[in-house]
Amino acid sequence: MKKVLLTGASGFVGRHSIPFLLNKGYKVHAVFHKGKIDVIKNENLFWHQCDLLNPLEQEQLFTKVKPTYLLHFAWYAVPGKYWTSNKNLAWEEASINLIKRFYENDGQRMVAAGTCAEYAWDSGVLSEDRTPLKPKTIYGRCKSRVGSFLEKYSKEIGASSAWGRIFFLYGPYEDPRRLVPSVICSLLKNKPALCTHGEQVRDFLFVKDVASAFVGLLESDVAGSVNVASGQPVALKDIIYKIAEKLGRRDLVQLGALPTKDNEPKLLIADIRKLAEKARWQPKFDLNTGLELTIKWWKNKLYV
Repeated sequence: MKKVLLTGASGFVGRHSIPFLLNKGYKVHAVFHKGKIDVIKNENLFWHQCDLLNPLEQEQLFTKVKPTYLLHFAWYAVPGKYWTSNKNLAWEEASINLIKRFYENDGQRMVAAGTCAEYAWDSGVLSEDRTPLKPKTIYGRCKSRVGSFLEKYSKEIGASSAWGRIFFLYGPYEDPRRLVPSVICSLLKNKPALCTHGEQVRDFLFVKDVASAFVGLLESDVAGSVNVASGQPVALKDIIYKIAEKLGRRDLVQLGALPTKDNEPKLLIADIRKLAEKARWQPKFDLNTGLELTIKWWKNKLYV
């Protein structure tokens, strides 16, 4: 049976990846740092508590597990802080050490999570082959350096790897401070949903589709960077109003109540041809269905 080490396993994307990995026949060695684990139990699912920023703990983890596959999601991701935090530097170093240790312990294929923030954001539609890498934040720069190291290192030793650049995602278990859950929670509590003007056009993908895309990449032989997104443009205000209409509280939406960030791009869309054609992957959830499932989850979470 294939053995995969899954980092960030209790996080937003990681937890949703577990069922897909189990269904593909992996023994899943799931890594978490701290906190309560409330995801599924399975005879082929094994939990490991480990501080990946600690080199000794990381080394002990690989000595114990010796995975043949590695799916790496763990990173610092506190909303409003991760863009500019120096903690990104620590995760860059830890991720590079993780790459080396994985292959040094006879690892076969690694897939890791990058970000659309690695690109120059003045291009509109972002392509792995044509859009220059010009990150404006420390988060984007650190991610970009890890992705570059993974590709070069794996090539040098004749190993297999891919780097999935995530765009915008939403779904159950998302941090409530982010756009979709913040609007849902405000409206469920009969409070105003304070938003920016909402004219920004983005590329959103339901989190279960994000998870299945990464597992699909792990199963494939696709190499290098791959955009993980829907390829479908949608204005933020349209998402906000879709949520409001489903909850019958359009009256509580306040567009323009919050300022937009300086130099925020109007359009950020992914070219997903590489993901669709080479990994043979397609999303299963459209925006309407994804929002309905997300709203249902938050209703249960908030006992509404």
